[in-house]
Amino acid sequence: MRTTPPAVGLILTALLATGCSQGAPSTSGASSTDNPAAQPTTSPSVTASIFLPPGQSAGAITYDETAVPEGATADVQVRVQGGSTFVQFTGTDLEADRDFGAHVHTQPCGDEPDDAGPHYQDEVDPEAAEGEPSTDPEYANPENEVWLDMTTDDSGNAYVTSTVEWEFREGEAHSLVLHDEHTATHEGHAGTAGDRLACVTVEF
Repeated sequence: MRTTPPAVGLILTALLATGCSQGAPSTSGASSTDNPAAQPTTSPSVTASIFLPPGQSAGAITYDETAVPEGATADVQVRVQGGSTFVQFTGTDLEADRDFGAHVHTQPCGDEPDDAGPHYQDEVDPEAAEGEPSTDPEYANPENEVWLDMTTDDSGNAYVTSTVEWEFREGEAHSLVLHDEHTATHEGHAGTAGDRLACVTVEF
């Protein structure tokens, strides 16, 4: 029997009503895939999108239609409360039973995977070249960045949350990128998660 993740109803409602609306929620530096009830009570900002190939959408783009098929959906919720930021991702119809990494990036999605720029960091790595990713675990870690690693179920659904103890600087975070694998943490590779498979433009 096909299972339905907690926020699919919200995705479908948002998509049917508006096609793409703005939104989001919050947890603490770590990701969670199994506790949708532990959420703040204020209304989130919500971005609901359908993945399309490059050139057909600026909202949600798939660069790998095996991992993220055309027509798969994304729901990104962001909530700021008490100086903390909660981010939730819900995906449907992704490739089943596979790992994904996901991070907030600094630039909007574009036709090329690299258009989204590097990860957003609360404290920016001073040694990283402008526009290039930071791989120093002192800065590339789930407390200083938003990491949303997940594993889809046998229907291709995924739900994950992360809470960080800071707020995004206005106008400096613009997308959520799905990567090929869970995020590395070791020196020289911290924050890396393989190829960029898909991207959702979100105004954090």
